[in-house]
Amino acid sequence: MLKKYFYKLENIIGWSQSMLSPKQFIFMSSVLVGISSGFAVIILKTFAHKVFSFATYINGILKLSFINSILPIIGILLTVFVIKRVLGGTIEKGTSQILYAVAKKASIIPRKQMYAQIITSSLTVGLGGSAGLESPIVITGAAFGSNYAQRYKLHYKDRTLLIGCGVAAGIAAAFNAPIAGVLFAIEVLLVDVSISAFTPIMIAAATGALVSVIALDESILLSFKHKQDFNYHNIPYYILLGIFTGFIAVYYSRNFQRVEHFFSRLRLSPYKKALFGASILAVIIFVFPTLFGEGYESIKTLAENDPGQLLENTLFHNFRNNDWALLAFIGMTMMLKVFATGITLGSGGNGGNFAPSLFLGSYAGYFFSKFFSLIGLTKLPISNFTMVGMAGILSGLFHAPLTAIFLIAEITGGYDLMIPLMIVTSISFAISKRFEKHSLDVKSLAKKGNAFTSNKDTNILSTLDINKIIQTDYLTVSPDENLEKLVDLISHSNQVIFAVVDNENHLLGIVHFNDIREIIFNSYRVKYTLVKEIMLEPIGLIYPADSMEIVMNKFEKAKVAFLPVVKNAKYYGFISKATTLEAYRDKLKRMTIE
Repeated sequence: MLKKYFYKLENIIGWSQSMLSPKQFIFMSSVLVGISSGFAVIILKTFAHKVFSFATYINGILKLSFINSILPIIGILLTVFVIKRVLGGTIEKGTSQILYAVAKKASIIPRKQMYAQIITSSLTVGLGGSAGLESPIVITGAAFGSNYAQRYKLHYKDRTLLIGCGVAAGIAAAFNAPIAGVLFAIEVLLVDVSISAFTPIMIAAATGALVSVIALDESILLSFKHKQDFNYHNIPYYILLGIFTGFIAVYYSRNFQRVEHFFSRLRLSPYKKALFGASILAVIIFVFPTLFGEGYESIKTLAENDPGQLLENTLFHNFRNNDWALLAFIGMTMMLKVFATGITLGSGGNGGNFAPSLFLGSYAGYFFSKFFSLIGLTKLPISNFTMVGMAGILSGLFHAPLTAIFLIAEITGGYDLMIPLMIVTSISFAISKRFEKHSLDVKSLAKKGNAFTSNKDTNILSTLDINKIIQTDYLTVSPDENLEKLVDLISHSNQVIFAVVDNENHLLGIVHFNDIREIIFNSYRVKYTLVKEIMLEPIGLIYPADSMEIVMNKFEKAKVAFLPVVKNAKYYGFISKATTLEAYRDKLKRMTIE
C-alpha cells in the first residue's frame, strides 16, 4: 500500500516538472527534500531520546552505574551486524563523504544512504555511543537531495543544490535553527555554490524546521531558556575563552584522528574490534556517565542552576556539593570526550562530531567560567559562558564561525549574546586555523586531494582522473643507442618527447625533439652521438597517486609541456599539459550543462 502511494507521488512530481519552469521546480523540490529531512530528524532524535530516557529510568531504579555501560556495547555490536548483514559490509561515515561526492562523484550519493545512516546511528547513539546524530542527519538529507535529483534527471548544479537543501533542512530540523542550517550548508559543505542557491536552501531549511516544530517534542531539542544579560566588562574573559576553546578544538581534532588511526590499524575482525572498542568505552562511561549518548541532557544541566546533578548516580555522588570536585569531574570529562567519540566511531559505531563539539564546548565554557569564580578573581555568568563555549569549539573544529554564531543565537532564543559569540568564534577559528589548515571533516580528504574547497579550479581539477590523462603508449629509447634510432622513431611517429630507460625500465632521462633539432640534420653527429650524451634529467616527476592539483602545480613550477610519470620506481608514461587543460575545459563545460 505504501509503495502504491509513493508511486502516485512520483507521478505527480513528474507531471509538475513538465508544467513548471526549472526554477519553480527547484523551489518545489526544496520543500519536498526539506520535509524528507525533517522526518528523518524526527525518527533519529525520538529514538535516541527514548532510549536515553529508558536507560536513565532503569538506572534510577536499580542504582547500578554499569547499566549505561552495557548499552553502548550492544549498540556498537548491532551496528556492525547491520552493516555486514544488511548494508553490504560497508558504510561511509562523516560529512566528508558529502564533500567527496560533490568533488569526485558529480554529486551522486548512493541510494542506501537514505536509510543506512538512520538505522546505524540510531543503534549506536541511541544505545549510548558517545557520538552525535547530526552528521548522519546531514548525510541522510544530502542523500535525499541527490537521489531526488537523479530520479528527475536534474543536472550537476541542481543535484549539488538539492544536496545543500537536504543538509540545511537536517540541521534546521535538528536544532529548530533554520538560519544555522543555511549557513552550515553554505559555509561547511557547499562553499562553491552561487548566491542564487540561497533561496531554495532557505526554503528547505525553513521547511525542515517547521516539520520539526510541528512533530518533534520540544524537550528533545537542544534549547536554553536560562541566560543572563551581556556585560561588556566581561569582554577580556570572552577573549580568553576564545583562546581556550581554540586550543581545545585543536586538541580534539588531533586526538580524534589518532584514535581513529589506531583502530584502523587493528588486525581484528569487525566484531572483535567492535567488542574491544565498546568495552573500553563502557569503562569510560562507567566512570563518567555523562559521556553516554549525545550528551545534550548534561549540556542543559550545566547551563542551569544545579550542575551538581551531573554527579548523581556516579562514583562521585558524595562530592555533589563540592564545587572543586565538580569542576575536576567536568574537566576530566571534557578531556575524555574525544577518546569516547573516537572509540565509538573507530570501533564500528556510526555517528558524527557535531554533537560532541557542542558537548565539549559547553563543558569548556563551564570549566573556564567556574574556575575564575572559584579562585575569587571574578564572578562570571556561567550559563552565558557555557553557551558561548559551544560556539567556540564548533567554530574551531569545523572552521565555521558563522554557523556557530547563529546556531547558538537561535537555540538560546535571542541575539543578546551576539557580541561575545562573535569574539569567541573568531578567535577560536583563527587559532584552530593556525594549527590545523583544514577542518576536522575535511582534513582526511585534503590529504588525498579530494576536498571540495572554495577554489573552483581546485574543485574541477579534483574531479579529473589522472589515470585517464596519463599516456602510456609513448615510445622509449636506450641510453647506449645512437641518434639514428631516435631519428627513425621521430620520423615514424608524432612524438616530440622520449623517455630514456634502461633494461629494467628505470627512467634515466628525457630527450625532447626541440633540444636535438640542429643535431638531427648533421648525419655525422647523428651516427656517432649516443642518446645518453644529449639526454636531460627530468625537471619533475608525476606519480599516479598525485592529485590533479599537484600535477598542475608541478607543471607550473617546471615550465614544460610534458612531465614523465613514474610508477613503482619505473617509467610509466607521460602527461601532457595540453591534454590536461583540454580535460579541464571539457569537465568545466559538462558541469555547466550537465
